[in-house]
Amino acid sequence: MSLVEARGLNFRYPSVRGADVWTVHDIDLAIERGASVGIVGESGSGKSTLIRILCGLLVHQEGTVQFDGRSLGDWLEREPRELRRRNQIVFQSPRRSLDPRMTIRKSLMQPVLAIERRKPGEDEMTGWLAQVGLSGEVLPRYPHQLSGGQLQRVGVARALSVGPEVLYADEPTSALDVSVQAQVLNLLMDIRAELGLTLVMVSHDLAVISRVCEQVIVMKDGRIVEAGPMTEVLSNPSEAYTADLIKAARAVSLIA
Repeated sequence: MSLVEARGLNFRYPSVRGADVWTVHDIDLAIERGASVGIVGESGSGKSTLIRILCGLLVHQEGTVQFDGRSLGDWLEREPRELRRRNQIVFQSPRRSLDPRMTIRKSLMQPVLAIERRKPGEDEMTGWLAQVGLSGEVLPRYPHQLSGGQLQRVGVARALSVGPEVLYADEPTSALDVSVQAQVLNLLMDIRAELGLTLVMVSHDLAVISRVCEQVIVMKDGRIVEAGPMTEVLSNPSEAYTADLIKAARAVSLIA
């Protein structure tokens, strides 16, 4: 049984002009426990919306989504905090995802306070930071006192604090300098291997996805147009759109 599964999934945002357009359309997918899956596509292809639906942050209008054999609707009705604990997300912009008025200590506390209804100890928080390569010295600091790479590490530590099974990463390196991107990607690979996480990463850049993920889903205009093992898709794409993404990645010498 797949850990995350969607069938006939459709979602649309309300339109101010009265003509709703499906942002995610006719999606079928299955993600196995422990897999590393990349979702790639151009901006506006629906990939970020899709992962927000899969982890329960958005409610779809049509189709079914299941997590660990149960519908998301059942999880949200009966055990919403447990669903949140087992599914965590790292957002694109580390500066926007942390409250600038809160110290790193207070930001790290939030998931545990909300989900486990307890206040984590200093040693516990220092341990989370150590897991992502940071020291406890950052705890009293504010977001503006840290670099983008450090803040993204804090975002990963915060997501890991409640012991998730699935870690969703939404363009986790796009807001970072090129010199820092590789560090964050290596961190995600190490964390996944160490904790046995299921990793689902979104990016518009196939080169980024190919470094981290073993499976790939290619999206265009809200639909999945191609999916399969990363090596097979890279060596023999079945869609011209995928071939164009590969060509763009090879142009910057990031895919062999």
